[in-house]
Amino acid sequence: MMANRRFLTVTGVLLILSLAWGAFIKPGNQRSEELSQTEIPSVILADTTRDDINEPGPVAGADRGLFQFWRYSGFANATRGHLIMMVIGLIFIYLAIKYDYEPLLLIPIGTGILIGNIPFFQAAGVNLQIGIYQDGSVMNYLYFGVLKGIYPPLIFLGIGAMTDFSSLISNPRLMLLGAAAQIGIFITLLGALALGFAPPEAGAIGIIGGADGPTAIFLSSRLANGVNLLADGTTVKNLIGPIAIAAYSYMALVPVIQPPIMRLLISKRERKIRMKPPRAVSKLEKILFPIVGLILTLFISPSALPLLGMLFFGNLLKESGVTKRLAETARNSLIDIVTIILGLTVGASTQADVFLTSDSILIFGLGAASFMIATAGGLLFARLMNLFLSKDNKINPLIGAAGVSAVPDSARVVQMEGLKSDPNNHLLMHAMAPNVSGVIGSAVAAGILLSFLG
Repeated sequence: MMANRRFLTVTGVLLILSLAWGAFIKPGNQRSEELSQTEIPSVILADTTRDDINEPGPVAGADRGLFQFWRYSGFANATRGHLIMMVIGLIFIYLAIKYDYEPLLLIPIGTGILIGNIPFFQAAGVNLQIGIYQDGSVMNYLYFGVLKGIYPPLIFLGIGAMTDFSSLISNPRLMLLGAAAQIGIFITLLGALALGFAPPEAGAIGIIGGADGPTAIFLSSRLANGVNLLADGTTVKNLIGPIAIAAYSYMALVPVIQPPIMRLLISKRERKIRMKPPRAVSKLEKILFPIVGLILTLFISPSALPLLGMLFFGNLLKESGVTKRLAETARNSLIDIVTIILGLTVGASTQADVFLTSDSILIFGLGAASFMIATAGGLLFARLMNLFLSKDNKINPLIGAAGVSAVPDSARVVQMEGLKSDPNNHLLMHAMAPNVSGVIGSAVAAGILLSFLG
């Protein structure tokens, strides 16, 4: 009953936002044209630079001062787009608090959306150093870490320091499920190309299927950053905000999106399959895994070095046993600080006149398709594997859904679905193997896309 209510709530919210979007939101370029065509009174233009604003002098008149105060206030510059985006930010915060949907991500992102959509005066040649896209503003400096892909590797460092790869080491064949789930990335890449996106933009959109926010931000900052030039001399679109919001939104909605697909593709009999307990893993194996994994994966995809290098480095800090203080910092203080800054800046990048475009709608649609295809790919490949396994070694196909890299949420969903079919069938440890391999797989896929499209 609770799952149904959550599903209806999320569906209703998305429906309302879609209707509001279509009814009220103007394309971003139209908003920019309106701003450029706005007639700015000379009394303001005479006083719009920082030096003029701060320069003391006699007041020309109370009416002039009041008019200027009003012109610079949020009330005078608010648009329907700003209001819609602020409602979306409030919905993110509501879902995080009410339904516990990735609160560590959605609350910073939701707050960032509110911050990024506070209306302020904008005109050609005027820089108040307020908005995230205005040079010299505090938010612009923080956003530098997103644009240059600095924050995602630091997130991966923390993930590595808190991840136990024992389940994957004990049953390495389950790594194939993590690889199979990446099919959503490449199918969505083709879909984005068919819809008219340039190849680098399509590659950045496709990575949403990995259900890994940091990887999506890292790749979009390299391929769809609004700076790089295409072969025809035009500039790629800046899609970092829509891609990041879509990726984190679908990560938060894992408990809503995945269960219906799991029930559709996996029979009740298959859901009751019990797997052998994973074997014990030695300390030596745990130490060697990050070293061997780093060398092997980066020989395959050197472009993924910033992500996988930090992931395996963090895991080595954890498993070595002699750097406990460093591992503790990486998995607690460091990742918490970076998550706060990353969520806040990604949310603030959804400034209405930049974010509310038809491209954003397409990205959200492609992202949803990508995530569902990735889930289905993992499930179907698990069923395929069972055709070649003996009766005693069969795997529960439900764990294939954990091949997406939403750690550990998708593994928890597998556990819950397994318990519904058999209250004594615990799949969490088994599901963690494809789950952590999905993290590695999505980073490798990002490296491959970057090497081809970057």
